[in-house]
Amino acid sequence: MTRDDWDQTKERLLKTVGENNYKMWINPLALASIDKGIATIHVPTTFLGNYVSQNFADLILHEMKVSSRDLARLNFSVAPKTAASAPSPDFRRKTNTKPVSTNPLYTAPLEGRFTFDNFVVGKPNELAHAAARRVAEGGPVTFNPLFLHGGVGLGKTHLMHAIAQELRARSPELNVLYLSAEQFMYRFVQALRDRKMMDFKEIFRSVDVLMVDDVQFIAGKDSTQEEFFHTFNALVDQNKQIIISADRAPGEIKDLEERVKSRLQCGLIADLHPTDYELRLGILQTKVETHQATYPDLEMDAGVLEFIAHRISTNVRVLEGALTRLFAFASLVGRKITLELTQECLADVLRASERKTTIEEIQRKVSDHYNIRLSDMIGPKRLRSYARPRQVAMYLCKLMTSRSLPEIGRRFGGRDHTTVMHGVKRIEELKQSDGQIAEDLELLRRALEA
Repeated sequence: MTRDDWDQTKERLLKTVGENNYKMWINPLALASIDKGIATIHVPTTFLGNYVSQNFADLILHEMKVSSRDLARLNFSVAPKTAASAPSPDFRRKTNTKPVSTNPLYTAPLEGRFTFDNFVVGKPNELAHAAARRVAEGGPVTFNPLFLHGGVGLGKTHLMHAIAQELRARSPELNVLYLSAEQFMYRFVQALRDRKMMDFKEIFRSVDVLMVDDVQFIAGKDSTQEEFFHTFNALVDQNKQIIISADRAPGEIKDLEERVKSRLQCGLIADLHPTDYELRLGILQTKVETHQATYPDLEMDAGVLEFIAHRISTNVRVLEGALTRLFAFASLVGRKITLELTQECLADVLRASERKTTIEEIQRKVSDHYNIRLSDMIGPKRLRSYARPRQVAMYLCKLMTSRSLPEIGRRFGGRDHTTVMHGVKRIEELKQSDGQIAEDLELLRRALEA
């Protein structure tokens, strides 16, 4: 039997036993050798081998006989840790196949792009990233559990996937089980229904690393919380690593039992804050390189990324989605990515993410910063001491509000929109060459965002 034959056998089994049974019981199997009518199949644990032998052996043997008619019986054995993911050298020599990878336990799919390399680090996520890195290095458990929490789209799931993938790359012999709290609950309920709680307990308490995403979803589910509590204790007693994520800190999760809260609070709690401007800009700069590889002929004006980073502050997913849409739109219409195109393409996203900053607030902040009267800044005087602050204010209004150029002009003493365009362009030029202007803009932006 060749590797292709084995793969085809597993495909037929998938259709017969269904996706859930396949992922949990069939996919972890690895064909090690066939000798004198006996097929040796490696399994990750004795428990799994016994279960498959009792419940699926006849079916597996029947499907394998399609390719190996002289096959008489199956032998399930636990592979050595160093060889758990590969057939024996003898089997590879006989069949001329490559090692067959196994998945010791059914886990939720991991997103390949969620790695540490493409996770942009800033002050809002610095601690969470450092803690995730430390856990992903493996070795002795230093804090247990690691509890990551933060709002939607701030990077919790990214870090969870990065940890799981790093652990598997560094230590492929480890049983790393990653799943959502809803999946944990589903499998618990399924085990209750099928009267297989011992199987459930054996699976979850035999892992080396347990990772549960969005744990807030078990709140209010009393039986699930109780089983989670006992699983947690069993793994901690064995010095196994536990990594948890939620949308808020343990103490803030409503309807979560006190004993569960207490357990979750006994390790390191690291939160991911809402992104600040610098982090959003860093994320965009990282992502734009990927998009430029896909659309190499597209050009982008200076200031576009800064504009997006200022205006879209809800979460990283919205930010990345906006950039993806912008590149696709510019490619389809065959236009350069300018500030005007960005506003046209992302009008709905910008409205949804609109800041509360008003033109009046900007005018007051700028006049206070430059120590001039507001009436002089928006008035007709063209003295440089008034004109430059006026242009700075116009630039910030364009950058930080959704108001049109004509409306901005009207708020500055009834000026024409072309005057606003000239002022915005002049400040864009000066911030590249004049360090004082660049510093003023940064200080004003921070003050307005505070």
